[in-house]
Amino acid sequence: MKMRFLAVCTALAAATALTGCGRLADPAGGSRKVTLWLMKGSASEDFVTRFTADFEHRHPGVDLEVRTQEWTGIGDKVNAVLDGTSGESADVIEVGNTQVAQYVEAGGLSELTLEGLREWGGKDWLKGLSDPGSVGGAQFGVPWYAANRVVIYNKDLFADAGLKNPPKNRQEWLQATQKLDKGDRQGIYLPGQNWYVLAGFIWDEGGELAVESAGQWVGALDDEKALAAMRFYKQLQALGDGPKDADEETPPQADVFARGRIAQIIAPPGQAAQIEAANPALKGKLGFFPIPGKTSDKPGAVFTGGSDLIIPERTRNRREAVDVITALVSEEWQTELARTMSYVPNKTTLAHVVEGNEGAAAMAPGAAQGRATPNSARWAEVEGKNPIKPYMTAVLTGQDPRQAARTASDTISKVLSSDR
Repeated sequence: MKMRFLAVCTALAAATALTGCGRLADPAGGSRKVTLWLMKGSASEDFVTRFTADFEHRHPGVDLEVRTQEWTGIGDKVNAVLDGTSGESADVIEVGNTQVAQYVEAGGLSELTLEGLREWGGKDWLKGLSDPGSVGGAQFGVPWYAANRVVIYNKDLFADAGLKNPPKNRQEWLQATQKLDKGDRQGIYLPGQNWYVLAGFIWDEGGELAVESAGQWVGALDDEKALAAMRFYKQLQALGDGPKDADEETPPQADVFARGRIAQIIAPPGQAAQIEAANPALKGKLGFFPIPGKTSDKPGAVFTGGSDLIIPERTRNRREAVDVITALVSEEWQTELARTMSYVPNKTTLAHVVEGNEGAAAMAPGAAQGRATPNSARWAEVEGKNPIKPYMTAVLTGQDPRQAARTASDTISKVLSSDR
């Protein structure tokens, strides 16, 4: 696998990225066509239209074409572009933040370490986006936007329970949820297999889903810190009637919450729109707060979802591709994207741009504590088997936590460290 460009090429690319000059037209005449792949739902049609017009205005001689891609089957499409077997081409591609490692392993990505440091303010990037985009100390994925889970709550049910302010730490959270869990009302709806939430609790405890040592990955659910996280999950989950053997989509938790008898769910704030669509009577009655941490001084850790931007090594328009990313990660367009789509910007220094958007503002503090799944190209296979879900159900239904964790950890180890 080719991990780096020749030094002279990297230096040249960095130098040209710093010029800020408009690009010359294609030598053959006409505009130089540059193609950007964005995933469906990541940006509004209006955002794409305005961004394209602005970029072309600022870069005479460049024709920017934005193509929308579906998430289903995107891995094969991206790999085909990277290895040169595709009938399509792309100069910049949006990918899921946890997908970067698998594309690096397959080969064909352009390294963007210098641009990240010099041009794009990499020192302020959200770690949940930048860490999975870095492999072997080299940056291949450039953070674009983030989204993470918060607590969505029913303001009326909180008021009925005499709760004036959202809890700030785990102990306050448990106490508040106990007050809310009365009669036909559930303090919280937390399905037993919401492993993304468990991951945050594990990171809060200082544990990991898996650790790497001497090139080998080992599952770490049976570590004492991870076991402590599962104990807290069990305490919280018991303060509602969420199923112990299903995840948050079985049934969709937004639909369950919309019935109006549940005080809290843990979800991306975008689910509020789904709740209100299912029950318009709840419009204006939903609130948001960051998942509480162990102490009040910082919110809980969360799994950071979102997207990174990559440049295929085969592009013939690397300089223009760098310019596209420079524009997309600029404060101007980060602000536009965050406010339009209720995302968290890619830098901690831009968290202020979502003030006034209650859901996005609740995400921002958690995003600063955000993490991603283990940075292994095999992690997608772990999620395919997903031994974490049955482990959680086993603990919640009374089985020995240590033994169940050891079984799940062994499966994770085998998947991450076995030969393809």
